Order: sequence, then structure tokens, then C-alpha cells
Amino acid sequence: MRRFLFTKRYNPPIAKFVKTVFGFYPKHIQLFELACTPSTFSQKNEDNTPNDNERLEYLGDALLSAIVADFLFRKYPLENEGTLTEVRSRIVNREQLNHLAVKIGLCEFLQQETQQQPSKSVGGNALEAFIAAIYLDRGFEKTKKIIIEKLILTYLDIDSIFLEDNNFKSKILCWIQKEHKNFEFKHTIIKDEKRKQLYDVKLYINDELYGEGMGYTIKAGEQEASKNAWDKINQAVEECEPNID
Repeated sequence: MRRFLFTKRYNPPIAKFVKTVFGFYPKHIQLFELACTPSTFSQKNEDNTPNDNERLEYLGDALLSAIVADFLFRKYPLENEGTLTEVRSRIVNREQLNHLAVKIGLCEFLQQETQQQPSKSVGGNALEAFIAAIYLDRGFEKTKKIIIEKLILTYLDIDSIFLEDNNFKSKILCWIQKEHKNFEFKHTIIKDEKRKQLYDVKLYINDELYGEGMGYTIKAGEQEASKNAWDKINQAVEECEPNID
């Protein structure tokens, strides 16, 4: 296992940020600096190893998923696996993490090329990397406690998220069946800016394109395409309603 090499150099702004948001001063500040370094900004180290937050992001993604799964398992002991999986996906999805990164002020510390348009997911990616940095700095049990108390319970309304009806695919399929229409999802595999596999999904209703979405799974892509189709249908209904003012 590769050892982390740390210098005595200290970064007060990031250290203060970690203390303010997460409740502790980091032992290894370079981990948190690295978490704030997207691949679009970084350069290779002298030994040709990457100097960005992608490896930390990978680890943080797995840690966050496990922490949220354990939290929901204990909070909702009577709910089935399908419901818990759906709620977990609402908490850890990219849009939610991007918003959370903005809320806590993490995006202010991200290193970005001024000439390059930043990725929409750069904040969420950095937050996952930050979670990995906390884990490597403090261990799993302390990280679990910090994430639950300082992020989940402080910034998210879990009960509201639990009650959200975000299954747009189910909604759209019920509408299609009611209207006696035909539909088809068409999937195309593309690559994101990090060369990760991404699904571009298009929803056709009676051979007309109604919605398009992207996701790292087919299910996520179909949900986004269904949401966009549902918004289009609702907009059309509103435009057809008579104005009685």
C-alpha cells in the first residue's frame, strides 16, 4: 500500500473550514488539499502518479454509500430493501451532493482552471473526495459519526426526502397506459469528462421524443428522461387550460 508523504506546511483556510463544518482540525492537511484538486486542474507527480482527487472520490463514494445505507437501515427498521435503496439514491445522487457542496462552502476551495468550463459535478465529486480524506485522517467510526451529525442531520431533511415521490418513470408509464400510447427507451453509451461510462437515454412516446436524460446507470438515465418527459407533459397541459381571469 502506497504511503502518504506529508510536509509540515499548513493551510489555515482549509484547516479552518474543516474545523467549522466537520468539527475537527485535520492531522494531514495535504489530503484535504488533494480532495480540492479536480483532474482538470492537476498535474502528474514526479513519479508519474496522478495528483488529483479522483482516487479519493472513488473511496469517498463507497464510504458515503455505506454510511447512508447503515443510517437508513437503523432509522427505518420496518422499510423494505427497495424503499431504502431508493431513499439512499436520493441522498447520494450527484445533484444532491452538488447542492450540499455549495451549502457547506466547499466549492470556494476548489482549484479550477480559469480557462476551462468546470464540470457540473465538480462540487459533488470534491465532497466525496473530502469524505475519503476525513476517513484517511480519522478512521471509519469517527468519519461515520461526522458525516451523519455534521452533514446528513445538519443539512438534509431526511424525512422529507423519504416522502418525496421522485419515481418519474412510474408516473410516466401510468400516464402512457392511461392514454393508450406506445413508448420506447433508447440507450446510448457515452463517456463523461473522466472517461467513465455514461448512459444517454431518450424516451419516445408514439415515436416522438419526449425526454432525454443521462446517468451512470440505465435506471438513472431512464428516471431523468422520464422526469423531463413528465415536465413536458405538464407544461403542455397548463398551456391548454383556459384562462378564466
